[in-house]
Amino acid sequence: MQGQDAVESSSFRDPSGFLFSRDGILYRQVNRRYRSDYDLLKESGLYRELTGAGELIRHEEVSPSLGMTADAYRIIRPEQLPFVSYPYEWCFSELKDAALLTLKIQKKALQHGMSLKDASAFNVQFSRGRPVFIDTLSFERYREGEPWIAYRQFCQHFLAPLALMRYRDHRFNQWFRVNIDGIPLDLASRLLPVRTKLMPRMLVHIHLHAWSQKRFAGRTVSGKGKRFSRLSFLALVDSLENAVSSLKWPQEKTEWSEYYSETNYTENALAHKKRLVSEFIDIIRPGLVWDIGANQGLFSRIASGKGIQTVSFDIDHACVERNYTEVKKNNEQNILPLLLDATNPSPDIGWHNRERRSLIHRGPAQCLLALALVHHLAISNNVPLERIAAFFSEISDSLIIEWIPKEDSQVQRLLATREDIFDGYTQECFEKGFGQHFEIVRSSKINESRRSLYLMKTVRRGGP
Repeated sequence: MQGQDAVESSSFRDPSGFLFSRDGILYRQVNRRYRSDYDLLKESGLYRELTGAGELIRHEEVSPSLGMTADAYRIIRPEQLPFVSYPYEWCFSELKDAALLTLKIQKKALQHGMSLKDASAFNVQFSRGRPVFIDTLSFERYREGEPWIAYRQFCQHFLAPLALMRYRDHRFNQWFRVNIDGIPLDLASRLLPVRTKLMPRMLVHIHLHAWSQKRFAGRTVSGKGKRFSRLSFLALVDSLENAVSSLKWPQEKTEWSEYYSETNYTENALAHKKRLVSEFIDIIRPGLVWDIGANQGLFSRIASGKGIQTVSFDIDHACVERNYTEVKKNNEQNILPLLLDATNPSPDIGWHNRERRSLIHRGPAQCLLALALVHHLAISNNVPLERIAAFFSEISDSLIIEWIPKEDSQVQRLLATREDIFDGYTQECFEKGFGQHFEIVRSSKINESRRSLYLMKTVRRGGP
């Protein structure tokens, strides 16, 4: 072996193979036990059909000598994704689209004599504005008469969370942060409104499914003499597809969903701010931008419009939902809207706290946008300016940040219902606090406002 190897911390559960990195390049080892299924995936035409439609991530086969163990049958190099996201960072429609993609792939797999052996939401990522299936080793030979082994997992990872988000609260997608195997069906059944028991598909796939799990828990159920025909298999997938498709995002107005129509920017001020952001991005010329507090992505699109891969984060579900709707409507390929609470960003979770990576461990971004954000962190959440600077420096190589003084009406709005204990919230303290972690490259006052925009570069200090 040459170079430095590291098995991906999320890739250990499937004996068919695993992901590993070498010299910064991601590979997947296909073990010998998966040989027959892998060959069928390629020879049946399923791989060609799915990758041609942009539904399965492409890969190229490289030398088996790159394998990490003697068990290697093939080594493949999948297409590299600019950013890996997780279901608890997706809005309702992103999770729904991931669910529909999984079912669509299952249908196509059956046509080629194959089936999905798992239906995890973590097998889907977003690339070029659309969901894509990333687990090449999830396909196995279809065995006539056998039920879909991934049925329960699909219901826990997709249908139950979507139903709860639709009929109870959109925040149920956060359940994945405490249980990476989705929402248990018995819990979903108890939490859903009683009226969902009158909906045939919800009754069958969640309520009766949960009852069946409880009834047969701990028992060995013999399948002798019982056959689950291909027709029944397709009917099940169709029923799940109809169940998911019937779930609609409930339109709602939230605190920040109408931000741009209620902001205190004049038309000239907003235009000047856009021009400054564009100029600062051109100075940095990043390959990847994170926009934290992006709302519906107005400024994210300045970066994505330049062909830069941009992750557009916001805490408000309705804003992310609208942002993603815009991505789909306009077929935008360089922007990924995601949910993020900057005061409680995604942590390391799963086995050994390493299976799903924290936001920090998926960075740093080459450029971070933090526009109209600092006053919310410093005043609404009592985070000192120096701590904000330390966090931003850890997740970015450069920073475009907006300073909003106390005199601004938006800050006054935050202070209207609380005591002003923020003596250190001044522009001088802001520059001093951020100066401990960043070099200020440029700054400019935004026309017709009290606000200023800064371009900063992170200072990386080595050890002694």
